[in-house]
Amino acid sequence: MKANIEKVLRGDQLAGAKLIRMLEEGDPSGIEGLKALYAHTGKAFVLGITGAPGSGKSTLITHIITELRRRNMKVGVVAIDPSSPFSGGAFLGDRLRMRRHTEDEGVFIRSMATRGHLGGLSKTTCETVMVLDAMGYDIIIIETVGVGQAEVEIAEFAHTKIVVCLPGMGDEIQAMKAGILEIGDVFVVNKADAPGADDLVAQLRGMLEMGAIPQDAWHPPVLTTVAVNADGIVELVNAIWSHRRYLLDSGAFNRHNFEQTFQLLRRLVMEMAADKIFSGSDESTVHQTLLEAVNNRKIDPFTAAETLVKDLYGNI
Repeated sequence: MKANIEKVLRGDQLAGAKLIRMLEEGDPSGIEGLKALYAHTGKAFVLGITGAPGSGKSTLITHIITELRRRNMKVGVVAIDPSSPFSGGAFLGDRLRMRRHTEDEGVFIRSMATRGHLGGLSKTTCETVMVLDAMGYDIIIIETVGVGQAEVEIAEFAHTKIVVCLPGMGDEIQAMKAGILEIGDVFVVNKADAPGADDLVAQLRGMLEMGAIPQDAWHPPVLTTVAVNADGIVELVNAIWSHRRYLLDSGAFNRHNFEQTFQLLRRLVMEMAADKIFSGSDESTVHQTLLEAVNNRKIDPFTAAETLVKDLYGNI
């Protein structure tokens, strides 16, 4: 494993892919690898791109990569796809949709399946981003699965969140329902040559202006693109870089990293604590008695949970 970690730190894509696969499969050696890599993370700029299926996210990302590479940036991509109900693997191959970059050593594209995880991301998204960060990628792009109202989980991972909208699909209604307006840092109306694009731009700008945004805060722009023609890509990347500059100047970049670290630590503690509490529960008389009492409505599950925690840890 030590030799593989050294290769990861040198940016070896095969070594990185191997470690990511281990993490996806729950191999304990993968976690040991992350422990060794952690000191080398926290430098990458993470860009999240979300939007409804069919809005052209993958095509948009392809051209964003081209522009970032023109600016000498190493780019990692984590493309989240729906899972097959049979194999658990990803339905769609973003490697195929972004195939023009597969031979570029400065680009690493990883397709990941949600495997039933809600929120538009994969369960191991955070760990994968850490691996790419340690490999030395300057910017890491996360493309969400595009499930609509559950897309806000990307806010935890990405420094800059791009919301891609499409004329004629009622994106403005979805935005209000899903809270997308609150998480978006840059809004993009793609396929801007289609009927209704100007109306959608006006509606999005109107809704954003309704929010009480402090004068010194970031004011999300609404941009237009025609991704198939690469129209508007330079302006979009400029807006992304402007937001990055704002985050660095305001200290929000470091605050975001701290909050993400806290959330990761919290998740790991919760998972480990739950495993500890319920390991061997089938043989535990206390657990079985509580479970039967809950099932028979003699005690509620909230009191039962409080009892379990109190027995293990005392009054916290």
